[in-house]
Amino acid sequence: MADFRYRQIAEELRARIESGEIRPGGQLPTELELRNHYEASRNTVRDAVKLLATQGLVVTRRGQGMFVNQRTAPPRLTLTVDAKDGLVGVEGEAAFAMVRTHGRFPTVSVPRVEVHPASPEDAELLGVPADDEVITRRQGWYVDGMPWALQTTVYPMELAADAPALLTASDIRPGTIAYIEQTSGIMEAGRRDLVAQRRASAEEALFFGLPDDAHVPVTAVIRTGYRASGADLVPLRVTMTSYIADRVRFAVDSGVVPREDEVPAMTTRAG
Repeated sequence: MADFRYRQIAEELRARIESGEIRPGGQLPTELELRNHYEASRNTVRDAVKLLATQGLVVTRRGQGMFVNQRTAPPRLTLTVDAKDGLVGVEGEAAFAMVRTHGRFPTVSVPRVEVHPASPEDAELLGVPADDEVITRRQGWYVDGMPWALQTTVYPMELAADAPALLTASDIRPGTIAYIEQTSGIMEAGRRDLVAQRRASAEEALFFGLPDDAHVPVTAVIRTGYRASGADLVPLRVTMTSYIADRVRFAVDSGVVPREDEVPAMTTRAG
């Protein structure tokens, strides 16, 4: 019966959202108001809201409340290298330029910079000994003021000798890869992207406004940039960008295709 009750509450809230009674960006009643209205327990109400969050209908903003997700068509990012300017659309200004072609407004947070021992995963991806110090730069991306992507880049500590701005909590213009090349002469020769889906981490749940225990998937693009070292290629950096699955679309171009602003927008939401 309890299982049925939370699903019933979720369906009633969904109906209010889809009818326009609670509009996109609008705030849901508080947890206490929902408990009183439905004469339901705290856990039942939380399970109902969690179900709506899992379905992408509701986001939770810490200290503010629960809001209806903005159900606009998600921006599309192109994973292939642009033959004209060499930009790739999952990082930096290339991503923001693609977002703007859809009439959206992107912003980015101040970088959070940390120096710490490499995790086993970082050590493997960067090809450095376990527990070697690495530099981590993390930023949140927003579209129209809503959390859109969380990006973390890890660099070997040795790069800081010639590129000290990596250690500063500020944007690096015209981009960290160009800056590293300018200051140290180390050029990124190529990139490899791995696209994966997994459950949101606690940090991602906090950033995206998800319930702590919601089983919401994120799409992660893990990009490894390589530099030449003699006759070999070795990792220069590893960048992981995570998105809520229904807030982004990826495109891979081949051959002659229309410009990004000539491609009609379409939603990926299933009925």
